[in-house]
Amino acid sequence: MSGLRITGLAEEMASLARLPWSKPLEEWPEDESLTSMRGISRHVVRLVRAAPDAEEVYAVKETVPEFANREYTTLRELNARLAPSVEPVAVIDGRLNDAGEPLPTALATRYLPYSLPYRVILSGTVTPFEIENMASALALLLVRLHLLGFWWGDCSLSNTLFRRDADQFAAYLVDAETGEFQNHLSDGQREHDLEIALFNVAAELDDLAHAGVLFPGLDPIRASEAVIRRYRRLWKMLKEPQILDPNDRHAVEKAMRSLQDLGFAVEEVEIAIDGDKGALKFSPKLVAAGYHQNRLFQLVGITVEELQAKRMLASFDRFRGREPKPLPPIEDSARRWYNEVYLHTVNQVPDEFRGRVEPAQMFHEILEHRWYLGEQAGHDLGLAHATVDYMTNILPFRTEYGVEVAQ
Repeated sequence: MSGLRITGLAEEMASLARLPWSKPLEEWPEDESLTSMRGISRHVVRLVRAAPDAEEVYAVKETVPEFANREYTTLRELNARLAPSVEPVAVIDGRLNDAGEPLPTALATRYLPYSLPYRVILSGTVTPFEIENMASALALLLVRLHLLGFWWGDCSLSNTLFRRDADQFAAYLVDAETGEFQNHLSDGQREHDLEIALFNVAAELDDLAHAGVLFPGLDPIRASEAVIRRYRRLWKMLKEPQILDPNDRHAVEKAMRSLQDLGFAVEEVEIAIDGDKGALKFSPKLVAAGYHQNRLFQLVGITVEELQAKRMLASFDRFRGREPKPLPPIEDSARRWYNEVYLHTVNQVPDEFRGRVEPAQMFHEILEHRWYLGEQAGHDLGLAHATVDYMTNILPFRTEYGVEVAQ
């Protein structure tokens, strides 16, 4: 073990050094509670805890030194640009077994909490709506990467993790081994990525169909094509000019809001007048993802998924709308909403159920449950009542990662 080298985040060194690097990864013991969280990979992969009682989970895969170092660097750049991707922790090379024979280089990343691979989600009880949401999430992930000038080169369900985001999913890149940043991502490179995604997703879903676990009636090719269609719709809205009615004095504001509803902040636009028709041509020039996430972070200093943030902001807006006039500074309102509404709600989880559902997702589900109970009763029963009912009748039947289980 004298030649062992661990290169990565300084704060993780002590934890990583305790792992059994002198053994091939396939011989590492697996924590049964983590096995279902691991997807399929062309490499040997293990999910491990730094210590038996540690909360921190690492995903470790064996590969060759060139690929490990290149992917570590790429993932660091993706994280620096706020791309939805896993966080790299370290590259471990110079590994030797007990006989002094070399072992493959390893790449360690931080496991994404509350996430699941597609096989786990699609092998369970899902609806066509949820499958459509997964397709939309993958398309949005590819759009966000392309906006950053990143060519993935291996877009697939296997290289993606999914997290609940309100009533939809958020997708995260897991494997960046083939990806690279470009100074300018050409249309041809984007189309190449789409061709790869189309083939990979269809093949992966076809594999599930042959295994008999795919949603009945779901056609793998049509589902894969849906990802591409969703991508093209999003890309068109973000990158192509929109023709607006010059008589509508709120037209530009509406166009901006439509992009914000998609979760994109418009940082720079160009407005041109069509001389022949007099129409306005609205062209987004610089857009950035995470509009609602950024606004929520500025208000209360927490980071959640985009649609969760959108729902939480709506709750805050209602809270502020009930404030007595004159309105206090928005920062004061935000602090009180965070403590009196959000934290007061999510902190009511019984000890035995803590960690089952990510707090921001739980807050969304409680708001949904409040609406459902109000529909049944014919009037609003209030957030306090909905919270107690959720903790009693919904949360006990949720798994650790927010996936419903049979009651």
